[in-house]
Amino acid sequence: KLLFVSEATIRRDLQEMQSMGLIERNHGGAILPEHADEISIFFRMQKNPKEKERVATKALSHIPPFRSVFIDSSSTSLALAERMDLSFKTVVTNNLQTAIQLSKKPNINLILLGGSVHFNTISATGSWTARQLADFSFDLMISSCAAVVGSEVFERSLEQKEIKRVAFEHCRNRVLLIDHTKFGAHGTYRLSALSDYDLIATDRAPSEELSVGNAKLVY
Repeated sequence: KLLFVSEATIRRDLQEMQSMGLIERNHGGAILPEHADEISIFFRMQKNPKEKERVATKALSHIPPFRSVFIDSSSTSLALAERMDLSFKTVVTNNLQTAIQLSKKPNINLILLGGSVHFNTISATGSWTARQLADFSFDLMISSCAAVVGSEVFERSLEQKEIKRVAFEHCRNRVLLIDHTKFGAHGTYRLSALSDYDLIATDRAPSEELSVGNAKLVY
């Protein structure tokens, strides 16, 4: 009565939300999952697709030459990776969906990191994953984030933050991909300052002036 929909509609919506990893069903209702802040990558891939395409397109022409790249578990990074020429490059990722999509491209030295895989993110995290990352030296890191607050970059998950921090410290050039919904969004764990990146790509001009230091901002 409150939502002006039928019980059958509510049940279908709850079922779909459960399949996305947004909720867990229980008798007579639903609860938030244990990792509620980690939204399913399949849901994220469907969210704001046009904005992510614009971000990827803006960034594509500004990517510096590279031979090795780390690609994080974000759907925006995947959107860019699918547009890049990765032939004869070493590509490292901790995300299963990214690895599956890129495995369809020929002549890539594709490395999938191991670790504890979360249901929602479909990505490997944990101390073992971090130790593997520490053995690399990347020319390029392509990543997104949960939120930009002021001129600071945040993640919702401590595990994702730690993985990105290790990769951050083992690469020469850092690319941040963010659509406009990330500005002012919620993030608990500080990853870095915007000025720590070399390239920041977004889909529209920020509503406030950002302190990006020597980073190149494109939109």
